[in-house]
Amino acid sequence: MSRQKRARANRSRRVRRWWIVWILLIAVTAAIYIFIPNPFHEDPDWKGIDKPIFVKGELMSYSAQGTGDSLQLPLPVLQQEVDPNIRYEQATRSIILTSSNNIMHLQQGSTAAELNMKPLQLRVAPEQQDVLYIPLAPLKQIYHIDVHEDPDTGAVILMRAGDRIQYATASAENSSRTLPLRSEASLHAPIYTDVPDGAHLRIWQTGEEWVQVQLDNGITGYMQRSQIRMGELATIPVPNIPDNRVQTEWKGKKVNLTWEAIYEKRRDPHTIGELPGVNVISPTWFEIIDGSGNVRSKADMEYVNWAHHRGIEVWALLSNGFNADRTTEALSSYENRRHIITQMIEYARVYQLDGINIDFESVHTSDGPNVTQFIRELKPLAARHSLVLSMDVTPKSNSELWSKFLDRESLAPSLDYMMVMAYDEHWAASPIAGSVASLDWTEKAMRRVLEEDEVPADKLILGIPLYTRIWTEKSENGATKVSSKAVGMESIAKLLTEKKLKPRLDQASGQNYVEYKEKGATYKIWIEDEVSLAARVELARKLQLGGIASWTRSLGDEHAWDILSTFK
Repeated sequence: MSRQKRARANRSRRVRRWWIVWILLIAVTAAIYIFIPNPFHEDPDWKGIDKPIFVKGELMSYSAQGTGDSLQLPLPVLQQEVDPNIRYEQATRSIILTSSNNIMHLQQGSTAAELNMKPLQLRVAPEQQDVLYIPLAPLKQIYHIDVHEDPDTGAVILMRAGDRIQYATASAENSSRTLPLRSEASLHAPIYTDVPDGAHLRIWQTGEEWVQVQLDNGITGYMQRSQIRMGELATIPVPNIPDNRVQTEWKGKKVNLTWEAIYEKRRDPHTIGELPGVNVISPTWFEIIDGSGNVRSKADMEYVNWAHHRGIEVWALLSNGFNADRTTEALSSYENRRHIITQMIEYARVYQLDGINIDFESVHTSDGPNVTQFIRELKPLAARHSLVLSMDVTPKSNSELWSKFLDRESLAPSLDYMMVMAYDEHWAASPIAGSVASLDWTEKAMRRVLEEDEVPADKLILGIPLYTRIWTEKSENGATKVSSKAVGMESIAKLLTEKKLKPRLDQASGQNYVEYKEKGATYKIWIEDEVSLAARVELARKLQLGGIASWTRSLGDEHAWDILSTFK
């Protein structure tokens, strides 16, 4: 073999040897990666943060401050994780905490507070730093939260009422061994800390091989399932809320309410005839009369005694006077809302009322949150005085002042009942003649509140009109001018008799309809009578609603009460 050939053969052998070496190195490296755990340590991202807050193992964007009895939690975290409805009013530096049975008012920089509108002294005042900080004690009292504060790292583990927590302990083969808590669910992830045998753990996620755990010092990571021993599954206690009258006295019963419109003159109850089936009456007695929240009363003890003697509850109505600007002022601050509420609670005591019915109409859309907050603040006080709290709402629409301000979904939890005023499909000044509330339109209005806003059916009440509009159409200058007037059931019956009119059933509206001409005008009437009332009762029954409510008592006749009494 020539020297040149031998050289080529030697080079070829060296190349093969190097390939073998590389293959072996790759195989060894792969074996190390697959079978040998990562031995390196690293700190969690939050290491060095003072007083970090964790909820279910997740680090919050803001930290706590103080310690022990002086611990304070940041408002953004509380609004995100505990109650989005915690209210801060910057103009008066007021903080309002509400639950279904308590309302607490705090003020930035002050230890003077109120619980259910009675004085309360705090040990620590709310403070403004980069954000507003609220002391732990009132938060525990209202929301029944629990916290674990670690003395070494300062970490705060926030647990909410109702949270279910799986506790566990680290389980090493012997007590002298520690177990790695890794940053990810992998043997190759770096180690956050070495966990001693028997260490206390909270379990946040479980998998077949790996479990996400959190130590008392706040460090959260992953351990192999075989390295932990499951312990108690605990629930942070939720306080028992006493049953209110709706849950006791009204359980299994349907509301059959009628409103009593009180204008300038006092209503003599002894002139009212029998109201078969009616178990609630709501007189329009109270009105907010100015921006300070002063309430005017037309209440009448004789009327209350008359109703109670007949087994009828009185849920007196409070209106905003249908004045949008007045409503803005009256509901803009805690002090004004508090003034309204304390007056209503006192009126309820003096006049032995059974409930309060709220009727706010003509409200700026921007004031919608204030309306919801007012109801949220009224609810605990109403419950403590055994008052049924209800509110009248319009069907959903894009109407400014009349519908858009109503957040029905947010209002519902604070209400015992929500009355949907399922009228007016065609209002007094409508440019087109039509029914006050056709049956199809009424059903769609109710279903939208039920389905879109998820208001429970047993909390929802169908508002029923007892009035009819007589529409007049006249031709003027080549155009049709439309006008209307509203009349009660007796007036319509009298008109039909006098003019010898015979109504026919209008399938589109589900109502009896009559039309006639007189003195160059056409009159159109979609009639509210036994036929339409029976259909409305059937609709309430089909939707399994909590009740019906009729506007207004004086517009109905004896046939109306007979038909409405069938809803039970």
